[in-house]
Amino acid sequence: MSRNVEVSISCRDCVRQSTPDCADCLVSFVLGGDPDQLTMTAEDVSVVELLTAQRLVPRLRFRSASN
Repeated sequence: MSRNVEVSISCRDCVRQSTPDCADCLVSFVLGGDPDQLTMTAEDVSVVELLTAQRLVPRLRFRSASN
C-alpha cells in the first residue's frame, strides 16, 4: 500500500522571513522572489536531500515561529 505524504512549508510561519537567511533558503530558491509556501511530496523531499547534500541547491533554513 502506497501513502501520499506531503510536506508543506509556509514562509509566514518562519522566524527567518525577510532576513538574509530567507534569500539563501531552499524555498526562495524554488519559488523565487516573494515566496509564500512550498509543498513537496515525500519523493520531492528525497530528491531535494540529494541535491542539498551535493550543494547543488540551498538547504532549507525554515525555523518555525512556534518553537
